Amino acid sequence: MRSLLLPVGRWLRVAGLVLLPLSCGAGSVQVEVRDAVNGQPLDQAVVYLESADARRQVRPMQGVAMAQQKKQFVPAVLVATVGTEVQFPNLDAVRHHVYSFSPAKKFEIKLYKGKDASPVLFDQPGVVLLGCNIHDNMVGWIVVVDTPHHAQTGVDGMVPGRVRLDGVPAGSYQLRVWHPRQPVGDPALQQALQVPATGEVTATVRMAGLQP
Repeated sequence: MRSLLLPVGRWLRVAGLVLLPLSCGAGSVQVEVRDAVNGQPLDQAVVYLESADARRQVRPMQGVAMAQQKKQFVPAVLVATVGTEVQFPNLDAVRHHVYSFSPAKKFEIKLYKGKDASPVLFDQPGVVLLGCNIHDNMVGWIVVVDTPHHAQTGVDGMVPGRVRLDGVPAGSYQLRVWHPRQPVGDPALQQALQVPATGEVTATVRMAGLQP
C-alpha cells in the first residue's frame, strides 16, 4: 500500500491508492461522505462519476418506481439514469397529486390512486424535487444521472456514509456528490478524480452548508 495525497479542494481529498488484483483496465472507487460541521457520516448521499465515455455507456434502467405509501415517497431519494421511465404507484387509500417544477423535469400526475398512472420519462440529468398538491409534507427527490457509475450511501448493507463503485474503466472523471439536505437548487459538489487501471481510489467528501 502506498499513500497518495493531492490538493484537490476543500471538500474532497484523495486519501489513498491501494493496489488490488482487479481486472485489467478497471479500478474501484470508494467514497466516504461526512457532514463538514460534525463529522457524522451522511446516508442518502448520491455519488456518481461523470465522463464522456460514461455518457456513451449509460442505458435506461428497467422496473424503476417511486411509490407513495403512508403519505410518503418511497424511497425518499431515487437514482435513475437518463432515459429511464419511473412508475409512481399510489399504495395509499387516499389520492395523491404528484408534481415537480424542477428544470430537469416538470410534470404532474393529477389526483389518482392505485398503479394505473402512466410512467414518467426522465430524459435529462439533474435533481428533480417532488411534491404532492394534497399533502404538503410529502417531499421526494429523483437524481437523474448521465452515467452507469453511481451509488447511494446507506443502502445495500454498506458502512454508513460510504459507497463503493467497482469495475470503473480507467480514466479521468468528475466525482459528483449530492445530498437531500443541500439547499434546493444547489448543484452536486464535484471534483476531478483519476481512476487507475488497477487498484482502488479512496475519497473523503465533507459537505458544508447542509440544512437541518
